[in-house]
Amino acid sequence: MAIEWEQISKKRDELTNGLLKEGLSPDKRLLIQKELSKVSSLLGAYKDLSEIESKVEQAKIQLASNTDAEMAELFEEEIGELEAERKEAKTVLDDLMFPPDKHDNRSVYLEIRSGAGGQEAALFAADLMKMYTQYALTKNWKVDVQSLNETDLGGLREVILHIKGKGVYGHLKHESGVHRVQRVPQTETQGRIHTSTATIAVLPEAKAVDLTISPADLRIDVYRASGAGGQYVNTTDSAVRITHIPTGVVVTCQDERSQHKNKARAMKVLQSRLLLAQKKKEEKEMSKQRKSQIGTGMRSEKVRTYNYPQNRVTDHQVGLTLKKLDMVMTGALDEIVDALREKDRQTRKEEQQSSLGSS
Repeated sequence: MAIEWEQISKKRDELTNGLLKEGLSPDKRLLIQKELSKVSSLLGAYKDLSEIESKVEQAKIQLASNTDAEMAELFEEEIGELEAERKEAKTVLDDLMFPPDKHDNRSVYLEIRSGAGGQEAALFAADLMKMYTQYALTKNWKVDVQSLNETDLGGLREVILHIKGKGVYGHLKHESGVHRVQRVPQTETQGRIHTSTATIAVLPEAKAVDLTISPADLRIDVYRASGAGGQYVNTTDSAVRITHIPTGVVVTCQDERSQHKNKARAMKVLQSRLLLAQKKKEEKEMSKQRKSQIGTGMRSEKVRTYNYPQNRVTDHQVGLTLKKLDMVMTGALDEIVDALREKDRQTRKEEQQSSLGSS
């Protein structure tokens, strides 16, 4: 669907003239200003992209007509840099034309749970925790361990990470689902490859304005905290379990020695889980209206396979296979995350264009 940029430019002029009219109410003026800002940003991004595309074409013409090898190399280098700029400018324009999820800029609660595979699954969960923590550090995000349930061998039954920073949910929301590992466990004497799983849930951090939880809908239980091997055993009832009665959602927290702090942490996780459930319900209703399925990030099928013998990782959501699992497990997730975000952008574009075409 072609974008009528001349029409958009005319709309900007109309909005600008609209602000000059006398007798505008404050609310009406604010609406016009917001719309004008949106249209101006769109035209500005389009102008930036057009200028870069013009530079690319000029550089290609100069390259084709140049016979000097040294100059040709310089033009090729310039074209490569301009192509990278064009890709970035196109992304900016697409995001303005087809806005991303309103929660994309939020921090997240990332939950990792061991699945099928016993101790090996728990060890894999611990590996995933390290992977996401190291990835977060490369983005200058802050990671706090919200809740931790370890096994005697250093694995994890469950961990909840609070990852704080700009754009965290937009980067990590497609990590939700079943992650499968194929490797030879240290306890395997025959050298056989075992398959184990862990599940990931990524919850956008809830804000106070997102939803209201009635105290009457909560059941709060307190009990004594304990850790692996008897460590950190608390002699007071500091651990907290909160149950949201209408939905059955249960959140526990026992990492802090203060019951008050554990309750506050558990409430934040509960709010984020309920927000995601609300978001999932809204997306399901929208998909029915458009007759197309919107990915919610909470699908039960496997989303990624980590094959250690072949040093291979495959993301099944985008069909991407990389032969560098060793690097991925140290937090080098950009290639996978970028592919998932690009697919999300294209899906969003197709859905919104389809919606415009049918309206």
